[in-house]
Amino acid sequence: MLNRFAPLVPLALVTLLFGCAAHTPVSQQQQQQVQNSVTAQASARYQEALYQEEVATEKELANFADGKSYQLPVLADSILERGMSLIGTRYRFGGTSEAGFDCSGFIGYLFREEAGMNLPRSTREMINVDAPLVSRSKLEPGDLLFFATNGRRGRVSHAGIYLGDNQFIHSSSRRSGGVRIDSLGDSYWSKTFIEAKRALAMAPGAAPIVTARK
Repeated sequence: MLNRFAPLVPLALVTLLFGCAAHTPVSQQQQQQVQNSVTAQASARYQEALYQEEVATEKELANFADGKSYQLPVLADSILERGMSLIGTRYRFGGTSEAGFDCSGFIGYLFREEAGMNLPRSTREMINVDAPLVSRSKLEPGDLLFFATNGRRGRVSHAGIYLGDNQFIHSSSRRSGGVRIDSLGDSYWSKTFIEAKRALAMAPGAAPIVTARK
């Protein structure tokens, strides 16, 4: 009997192998299609979530703004732009020109050239100008910042100009490269910060630094 079915064995094996070979690609194709479908659905859900988040953010900002707009005062704008163009200018003790600045010389130069204001020459005099004091949480671009960097608590020895976003520009020192930008949030500057004044409020005809309603 075994001899009788012997010729059929190779045929059965060929049929079985052919069936497996034909079935495997179909299974992989189906799996790929399912995977692509799942990926597409996940991507669609992700895009929808981003859209909803963006809409929510826009709505929140609109509610916060409440029809208000903020315009950087022209004087502050021009002072800061000129200051930024001088980044890298060397530090020079007693310097008041583009050949080199000390901290108060840099501030005095910018306010004189861009706002027509003559500020006191030294930081000790500058901190006493008759300008509004500004709390750290209410700082606006153009405000003057004063620091006690000589180790004497409360005694002013350095000054800079607030840029916004917790940054300020100043003529730092010879070692640090002269005119540069630093963060008020850095531990050193945060620890040595004394106070801030809105010197631009003293400029003739200066627009107030406020948020104006449209």
